[in-house]
Amino acid sequence: MKNSTPNQDHPNDKERDLDINKSNAENQFLTTNQGVKINDNNNSAKAGERGPSLLEDFILREKITNFDHERIPERIVHARGSAAHGYFELYKPLDKYTKAGFLNDTSIKTPVFVRFSTVAGSRGSTDLARDVRGFAVKFYTQEGIFDLVGNNMPVFFIQDAMKFPDLIHAVKPEPHNEIPQAASAHDTFWDFISLMPESMHMIMWVMSDRAIPRSLRMMEGFGVHTFRFVNDKNESHFIKFHWKPKLGTHSVLWDEAQKISGKNSDFHKQDLWEAIESGNFPEWELGVQIIPEKDEHIFDFDLLDPTKLVPEEIVPLTIIGKMTLNKNPDNFFAETEQVAFHPGHVVPGIDFTNDPLLQGRLFSYTDTQLSRLGSPNFHEIPINRTIAPMHNNQRDGHMRQEIATGRVSYHPNSLGGGCPFQAKIDEGGFASFNERIDAHKVRDRSASFSDHFSQATLFYQSQTDTEQEHIIKALTFELGKVETVAIRERMLGLLSRVDPILVSKVSKCLGLKVPKELEKPINHGVGADADPNKHEPTFVKRPTETSDSLSILKSETGKDSIVTRQIAFLCADGVNAASVNNMKAALKKAGAVVKIIAPHLGSIVSEDDSEIPVDQSYLTAASVLFDAVFVPAGKGILDLKNNGDVKEFLTDAYKHCKFIAAEGQGIEILPFVNNNDSEKPIRDVGILVSDQIGDEYLSASFINALANHRFWEREANL
Repeated sequence: MKNSTPNQDHPNDKERDLDINKSNAENQFLTTNQGVKINDNNNSAKAGERGPSLLEDFILREKITNFDHERIPERIVHARGSAAHGYFELYKPLDKYTKAGFLNDTSIKTPVFVRFSTVAGSRGSTDLARDVRGFAVKFYTQEGIFDLVGNNMPVFFIQDAMKFPDLIHAVKPEPHNEIPQAASAHDTFWDFISLMPESMHMIMWVMSDRAIPRSLRMMEGFGVHTFRFVNDKNESHFIKFHWKPKLGTHSVLWDEAQKISGKNSDFHKQDLWEAIESGNFPEWELGVQIIPEKDEHIFDFDLLDPTKLVPEEIVPLTIIGKMTLNKNPDNFFAETEQVAFHPGHVVPGIDFTNDPLLQGRLFSYTDTQLSRLGSPNFHEIPINRTIAPMHNNQRDGHMRQEIATGRVSYHPNSLGGGCPFQAKIDEGGFASFNERIDAHKVRDRSASFSDHFSQATLFYQSQTDTEQEHIIKALTFELGKVETVAIRERMLGLLSRVDPILVSKVSKCLGLKVPKELEKPINHGVGADADPNKHEPTFVKRPTETSDSLSILKSETGKDSIVTRQIAFLCADGVNAASVNNMKAALKKAGAVVKIIAPHLGSIVSEDDSEIPVDQSYLTAASVLFDAVFVPAGKGILDLKNNGDVKEFLTDAYKHCKFIAAEGQGIEILPFVNNNDSEKPIRDVGILVSDQIGDEYLSASFINALANHRFWEREANL
């Protein structure tokens, strides 16, 4: 019965009810949803500091369960994705290390389905956000499904799955106004990061060019965690998975990424689709770093720490096979949207480690699929079905597809002849590696996880000057969007532990002084009684000062190819047909894709009255959508000299360090610089010109230059 006395503070019952449901956490203890006060919100319960996570951890399960069910039906993370079918071929058997069938038979092509994705944005966000990229591969092996669910970066922000909901809540649009979309440049993200020193290595990666790839086909992939290979003698080796793109690793500039987002937010999705449709099938080689069990503790970091990588200079990469993507999905929703990955989908010969982030993922992914796909039977959706025979006693459930016959749905049984039987190990039955576990039940983190800065420094100092400058600009942009000065100052304190030049340049751009001392890092011990100094980040001697494999520009992979590079030809009526056709033929022979851009669609008429089909007009085309530019000869080309769209096209191409070639009259419309003579055309090594029409030397030089992707030296003069 409602109280008839009017409430002056609440003019109506609806407003009063809404107010009652508001929560205010100010000066309150952190609790579970059942009101139990939480002593440690940073560490999951484990069997020993480096042991496996415990199923009994109700705090972890409640926190992740709530997080997993926050969005329906869109994925909470990795919502925006592109995918393709393909196959994996093994180069040589790996029976010395693993008994996995698909890693021992070179005669089979294992079908795969690969989904690439951004992490933070919604399905409607842009492909070119500064973000981690998901790189998830579903292997349909003859022994069952193996999912290698990784990213295009080898490390992660956090060390323990307990912090994953916090990380994603921080990077998502701020809850009071749902701004900004698919962006980390805001207060809540950097507030979280500034209090989590363990994130500093990953921050270097995300602020680098790795976070804005040129193409999904031109980025690396990593398993992130340390896994195990187990052979038929039950011998274990630690494993790190790497995907290396045959086209090389390439990125775009941040200014370019923002403009691409405005011109074509589906840039990566379209690029992948068109490459496969045209027969330019993307390829990656799969490599593994193999570490014997006895060498687990020889490093100056912990193999179980997902914020650390193993430099290739210490443990070289062993290339074991190649993946080719050769078929686009027939239906985006049925395949790309409904595919369900899980790091817990493994086959005999591949096993887990006690990485506390991986341990949490093993629980989280199944829980997420139940929410997103609405049924425990998501494995029966065609894209998720194994090609191996499937027999068990699971029955019913929402949207069940399999029609099970017979009266027996339990084990053991006699009415069904004891079927289906358990498989012995030598019959292919999966058995977990018999790692010895003997430890106290704790909420803590091993001291071997406490060095948060050495690998951040290693990454930054391994970059070229150009790449370091890009990281500085990225940090300046991101922190420049942060409104709370105290957060910026905390970040400068952390950056000062990474590199003195880095923090000096960022602080100058932000107009702030570098704090003399780093604010005390967050305590990851057990509750308020923990030793506050136990996990203070420390510097340790690194076995390698720099690692070339961490730099995109130092890598030699893909530098001998221009296959699928997009080249814009800026044309107009009156263009010289020979100039167009000769350069086009040379580029196409080298595997590049040529697009004719003109003032109008349809076709243009050349000097000799032949017609040249037009692919795009200057209204829809933009330099940021192409890798390089060619301006052919022809009297009609001079009409473009005062064309604003053409000026912008060439100016952006120059600004973004792209190679530009021109012949004959085309030279006259190139952009100009102010160097005493405002009419003097630009002449740097990235600008290739020839007065000769159809110059074979020019086309050969242009192709050679394009193999380097960009003329980065130009940035110093911009």
